[in-house]
Amino acid sequence: MPAYAAGLAALAAFLAVGLTGTRSYLDNFLQYRGFAPPQEPAYVKRPGTLQRILVPSAALGGRKQEAYVYLPSGYAQHPHRRYPVLYLLHGFPGRPLAFLETVQMGVIDDALTATHKAKPLILVMPFGSTGTFTDEEWVNGVQPGNDWATFVARDLVRAVDARYRTIRSAQGRAIGGLSEGGYGAINIVLHHPREFSVVESWSGYEQPDKIRSIFGVHLGKLAANDPRSLVTKVAPTLRKVGTYMWFYSGSTDPLHVQNVAFARELSSLGIPHHFFLVYGGHNWALWRDNARAAYLAAAKRLHA
Repeated sequence: MPAYAAGLAALAAFLAVGLTGTRSYLDNFLQYRGFAPPQEPAYVKRPGTLQRILVPSAALGGRKQEAYVYLPSGYAQHPHRRYPVLYLLHGFPGRPLAFLETVQMGVIDDALTATHKAKPLILVMPFGSTGTFTDEEWVNGVQPGNDWATFVARDLVRAVDARYRTIRSAQGRAIGGLSEGGYGAINIVLHHPREFSVVESWSGYEQPDKIRSIFGVHLGKLAANDPRSLVTKVAPTLRKVGTYMWFYSGSTDPLHVQNVAFARELSSLGIPHHFFLVYGGHNWALWRDNARAAYLAAAKRLHA
């Protein structure tokens, strides 16, 4: 019996260690998507800082919505300097911190600032839902208190401008996103063309999904959130204010067909843009590989 009991104890200990290891691996994968945790280059002596804020939003029925703000290196040391802002919208299912933990935008911000290869940007990453698996598409939906586009373009922008030393004009703001966030960024700019001067879409789309919980039982709000038709109507304003669109898609991503067609439409309308295909599909490796180019595209055109 003692030997049997000892064997059971050893087996239990082995299983406990195994389960702990498995849970640790899963937690790491969910946080970093299988990549190594972000690490600052040795030459970055003063990394940026991350803050979590709660934004009171009339567009969301008065709820306080979570957002994360990454203040670039040197922000605290230059109290009279104002900074351009890059707003980043996550995909579905998604979470805002993936831009720092997986895509490594904070490391890119710090590295480019330290080497003087780009101007420092404030990064703002809102949470665009009430839950990780609740799809809102970053649009003003049919349900009361679900005006997500208005939350970003009005409530979030005003809150960030009030709390931080930002450049408080469209010339100091860019908005971008990956996958669903790319669609959201384009759609928000088409509804609020005077709020942002640069819009980026990383593997996004221009044809919204027919989600009845968002657009209505009879999809009454679908057409009002379809960039393919909206861009024609808003084109004169976009040209007047000088909006620049930067977007890409993976060569094997089925969504690339929509993006190629949208790029042609922008060309015919005379809207400044840059679209390109990159080798790959619809995944985190693609977004990590192109994150530096995305940062540079925004930093180059935003006023400092």
